[in-house]
This record gives sequence, structure tokens and C-alpha cells, in this order.
Amino acid sequence: MSDHEFGATVQKIVGEILSGSSGIAFSKEARDVLIECCVEFITLISSEANEISEKETKKTIACDHIIKALDQLGFPDYVPVVLEAAAEHKEVQKGREKKANKLEQSGMTLEELERLQQEQFAAAAARHN
Repeated sequence: MSDHEFGATVQKIVGEILSGSSGIAFSKEARDVLIECCVEFITLISSEANEISEKETKKTIACDHIIKALDQLGFPDYVPVVLEAAAEHKEVQKGREKKANKLEQSGMTLEELERLQQEQFAAAAARHN
């Protein structure tokens, strides 16, 4: 992800969080500063987590590395929120895996499933006409 795409992603998240729910209006300059601060914070945590993973001779940054980075950088108050978000993410992933397995277990190709779906749509439409 390029810096521009990363900044755009953070901008979208900040926009969703601040859109009317807080009741506070932000100037464009204030919003830009907030977004830049968010990008810097994420970069700081990511860099520290990367160093931790490299010290452990790991090639992938894991949730534990993020937790250690937060602790080492003086942000231990964020750890419970990060752990909660990680647990939620894991649950969402389980649901996605079940859907993928259901497709595989059907024993049908994607084309066969699409044809079956179209037939069912046609049958439902015929019942309502």
C-alpha cells in the first residue's frame, strides 16, 4: 500500500468516526492534521512491531508484536482495545472460512451454482407472476 493509499484509508476511517456523531465540526486543516497524526502513530507502532518481529526472527508481524510495541512505546492503555479488536477480527474470519468451506463442500463448480441460482430466481419470479 502506497503512502497516498494509506493516508486515504486513514482519511476514510477518520471521516466515518467524525461524521456528525460527535457534534463537532472540524476545519479542513484540523482534519488534515488529525489524519497526519494517525498516519504517524500507525507508522510508529508498525515500525516498532517490525523490529520486534525481526528480533524474534519472524517474517510476519503478529498481534503479539503489536501488543509488545504498544507496551514498549508507552501505550499500554491501548492493549485491551487492540486485543478486543483482534478477537472480533478472528470471529469475522471464522465466518468467512465457513462460507468458503460451504462452497467447497457443495461439490459444484461456480458455474453450476450460478446456473442453479438463476433457476431458483426464475422459479420464484414465476410464482409471483
